[in-house]
Amino acid sequence: MTRGKTTTATPTRGWVSFVGSGPGDPELLTVRAVGLIEQADVIVTEAPEHAALVRHLLGLADPADLPEGEPVPGPELVDGGFGEDGQPLTHAARAKVVVKQAKRGHRVVRLMTGDPFLYASGPEEAQACAKAGLGFEIVPGVSSVSAVPAYAGIPLTTKDHREVAVVTCGEKIDWSHYADRRTLVLLSAVGQIGEVSKALVAAGRSPQTPVAMTRVGTTTTQSTVTSTLEHIATDARAARMAPPAITVVGDVVDLRDTLSWFETKPLFGWRVLVPRTKDQAGPLVNRLRGYGAVPDEVPTISVEPPRNPQQMDKAVRGLVEGRYEWIAFTSVNAVRAVREKFEEYGLDARAFSGLKIAAVGDKTAQSIADWGLRADLVPSGEQSAAGLLADWPEYDDVLDPINRVFLPRADIATETLVAGLVDLGWECDDVTAYRTVRATPPPAPTRDAIKTGKFDAVVFTSSSTVRNLVGIAGKPHPSTIIAVIGPATAKTAEEHGLRVDVLAPKPDVDELVDALADFGSARRAAMVEAGQEVTRPSERKPSGRRKTTTAR
Repeated sequence: MTRGKTTTATPTRGWVSFVGSGPGDPELLTVRAVGLIEQADVIVTEAPEHAALVRHLLGLADPADLPEGEPVPGPELVDGGFGEDGQPLTHAARAKVVVKQAKRGHRVVRLMTGDPFLYASGPEEAQACAKAGLGFEIVPGVSSVSAVPAYAGIPLTTKDHREVAVVTCGEKIDWSHYADRRTLVLLSAVGQIGEVSKALVAAGRSPQTPVAMTRVGTTTTQSTVTSTLEHIATDARAARMAPPAITVVGDVVDLRDTLSWFETKPLFGWRVLVPRTKDQAGPLVNRLRGYGAVPDEVPTISVEPPRNPQQMDKAVRGLVEGRYEWIAFTSVNAVRAVREKFEEYGLDARAFSGLKIAAVGDKTAQSIADWGLRADLVPSGEQSAAGLLADWPEYDDVLDPINRVFLPRADIATETLVAGLVDLGWECDDVTAYRTVRATPPPAPTRDAIKTGKFDAVVFTSSSTVRNLVGIAGKPHPSTIIAVIGPATAKTAEEHGLRVDVLAPKPDVDELVDALADFGSARRAAMVEAGQEVTRPSERKPSGRRKTTTAR
């Protein structure tokens, strides 16, 4: 397997790019950083999560998921954070690792947390490259010093507060230098916050000076404690704050009450189960992340070719020969199946000349457009088989030279469309283009999380995902919010003993996620209004049967 990048001759001299990966959120990587990672021969990582970050950016499979003996795709990953004994490498040892890789004539990306030249070993490693006669460049990254407070809703400067001091906490700091009203950003302060706060008060700072401590900032596990110098040590212990954390001291902390934007997202920190086929989950997962959720994809359906391909072969030949007036696509998978069959025969979109194309909804129409085609008919109302039939014209033997429709579909598809087309005077070639089969059960920890309520919500995008999830993993816990894409899916969920909390106003994955976000937002607002601590569904037992919502 390869990454599909253009190969060039290996340079005789290596080149090192020191790249800042930011404070945790992978979307904070710069465009330059992503481009260099895509071109790298070797990536020297720093943090344990960097390997997964690289695979995510390059669309690579986890080595654990590859068949035994199959080569690992992508650039070579070298651990620059820890040695073979598991101990953290010194700056000098890291520099040796980087220089060694570059001397092999490789394009090396030294991936570093935060910014390479800000509280990092970048300067020492770059000097080692210069001493070895190796070329290098510095790609700044977003530093946790500024990013974490921003994600906590705390601006480090305002028109009234223009000065900021960044202090790495240690044993030999003269805190009297920080007795004024400057905003302080404290690094490595979690374990020493009691002594630091006492020293600042002794130096002249008011005990009521606002303080905020934010751990694992910019990630969906971010948490923030706001307090004062007088009470921060006690409050931080009560909240079980632990490194890595950034502490801000100063009046700017009070602005968090109105500027907190990340931790107040509708689904912030919600663990959401996405039971879909892997290749279809992308847009849904990305939209969930946009609302602050932590999606967990569990494949419940595997899309496979039909057992007997002769029916599809005959239909495609008939399409090329002009046997059909219409072709109706009822899913993205149907478009993919026909496209793959075309490629197998060496055909392209020109074979659709003179053929009218129908799509059951916007997503399917977009899949058709990606093929270079345009759907002639998309439902003007409900995006479903019923909506498609509502707009489908009756057969007219004067206007329509051919009365036959090619309907490529799944093996478990509903007969609604076929029956409706027959009633309108059309003849249908109802062809199985692909099969949907139940996937293998997820790992035991995932099954346990589903049954014991460790997921905050589950989003069902079809009746088959309901049936298959229950079949391979069991029923979600009653505390888990159940969101479904349409009435048919809701009916299936209820038949399996599930309470439906959220129903999408339209059968569309974006609408489904938006409706779930509306539910989460309303739930949060109700807790805040009642003076309650905002918790996730997995952290709190439901107080009663919830009302299904389709509000937008």
